[in-house]
Amino acid sequence: MEPKYVIGIDLGTTNSALAYAEIPAEQDPLALPKVELLAIPQLVNAGEVRDEGLLPSFLYLPGTADFPPGSTTLPWDGRAEAVVGRLAQKRGVENAGRLVASAKSWLCHGGVDRTSALLPWKAPEGVARLSPVEASRRYLEHLRNAWDAKMPETPFQAQHVLVTVPASFDAVARELTLSAAEQAGYQNITLLEEPQAAFYAWIERHPNWRERVAVGDLILVVDIGGGTTDFTLIAVTQQAGELTLDRVAVGEHILLGGDNIDLALARLLADRLAEKGTRIDSLQLQALWSNCRLAKEKLLDPASKKDSEPVTILGKGTGLVGGTIRASLERADLERLLNDGFFPGTASSEMPARQRRVGLQEMGLPYAADAAITRHLARFLRQQASSAEHGAIRRGPSGLACPTHVLFNGGVLNAGLVRERILTVLNGWLAEEGMPPVAPLSGEDLMHAVSRGAAYYGLARRGKGVRIRGGVPRTYYVGIESAMPSVPGFAAPLKALTVVPFGMEEGTDARIPNREFGLVIGEPAEFRFFCSAVRKNDQPGDLIEDYGDDLQELAPMEVNLAAEQNASGVVPVSFESVVTETGMLQLWCVARDGRRWKLEFNVRERVEA
Repeated sequence: MEPKYVIGIDLGTTNSALAYAEIPAEQDPLALPKVELLAIPQLVNAGEVRDEGLLPSFLYLPGTADFPPGSTTLPWDGRAEAVVGRLAQKRGVENAGRLVASAKSWLCHGGVDRTSALLPWKAPEGVARLSPVEASRRYLEHLRNAWDAKMPETPFQAQHVLVTVPASFDAVARELTLSAAEQAGYQNITLLEEPQAAFYAWIERHPNWRERVAVGDLILVVDIGGGTTDFTLIAVTQQAGELTLDRVAVGEHILLGGDNIDLALARLLADRLAEKGTRIDSLQLQALWSNCRLAKEKLLDPASKKDSEPVTILGKGTGLVGGTIRASLERADLERLLNDGFFPGTASSEMPARQRRVGLQEMGLPYAADAAITRHLARFLRQQASSAEHGAIRRGPSGLACPTHVLFNGGVLNAGLVRERILTVLNGWLAEEGMPPVAPLSGEDLMHAVSRGAAYYGLARRGKGVRIRGGVPRTYYVGIESAMPSVPGFAAPLKALTVVPFGMEEGTDARIPNREFGLVIGEPAEFRFFCSAVRKNDQPGDLIEDYGDDLQELAPMEVNLAAEQNASGVVPVSFESVVTETGMLQLWCVARDGRRWKLEFNVRERVEA
């Protein structure tokens, strides 16, 4: 069945969303359907299901006495084992030991087994745990079921689905996201970076975007969500007389976002309670953390005129009035924490501080050592590898990349206070470079931009919209060992097979015709990869023997590729290369009988720490 819709899903740290657009008929090539949002049915109170614009990315594992029997059923699930969404978020404030939160942040934590049952982190004895992959699967499954309940005539599994991930997700985190989606019953999935999706949403909302930017402009996308911060640069260039968009730089993974702000507020209030003689334990701190998130969002709401918000958590013992502990989050404290702690006014040359490491550490999320997001932004704009061959990057006299426009995305940037602070700091840097102030690109709903942009990109892939180009900045090769007699003291000569040509677009693939090579399977083998910034005319299938200093070797990869019945040997294979939308090269080795093995590595320019 051909898909009728493209579906964009923002699998967020704090909130998830779903947008969609109908695929226009081929005979109407100019039609560009409007992107719509799906209202997501979910439990908001025990026994009450309501449509909401967002699905909070929280999962509550109820005890036997948490909810009355039958009060957690959903239209598609009469025996729900866990609660997902708004009710989970509410109940988790009262009992943090049963709440799964920040699963997405755990999904990209390379220091733990992300497929093992870790969450809720620090759950008390007797509480079942889930893996970050399983928690992500539950959110994605809820969205699939919500679609099927709302759109029964067009089953979810028959549509083209795009799921977004942070630009800084590593290969394992991307694979685990795909695995979670497949376990949730998703088919025909494409991954897309969140900052690019946010920019696609801006294009979708502004069909006259070519009148708002010009050749030579450099657009900075600042994406600060619940768990991560991402930076991306998009250059406005010209091709065949038409304005085009090139993604020219992507920042490193920064585990820093709204969660950090909420925890900082919780610790501030905990210290004040301790000064008054009330000390709280780790589980109460978790509850205070969740309550501070809610209080922060209320104070930062543009419609709020309050100077403070109450924060209440359950107490322990009998000496507390009503069994509760009460505190107050002051607006002045919140603004001071944001301006001085997370968005301080710094010089563009001031880099993030490196924390001295303690020899033994408690396991947990590897949050950024420096909480100052403005210093991380300075490092991103200062990095020189954006890269030398990207002449489209506009720079100041000191080498600082100088954007002309900025697009904000992510829940943290809903707050006008935060947006204004970033603009003030960034414009100070630009003034020092003799550059004019940056122009904000406004007009998008930040809470839904990523899902909307993903749906728009699904149309663009079908030729129904504008695509951001992200061609690879180098040519890539895989090493082929020559078939020659052994010579004592000398390794067999290595040839380089071109697998990805310079400028190959992300989201495209290339087959290497009329060439077969022997693939070692069933035993550990080393695979060697090379790249070149100077050989820009090599085409897939070209075999280079005398490459001298033109090629730079990348880190080798040792892999034991699966073989049937534990047999080992050499299998004739041909190659197919794919550059994904998230900047990964997938080199598929295809046997004559259809068996396939995948080798994967990053081809994206990164910011060095």
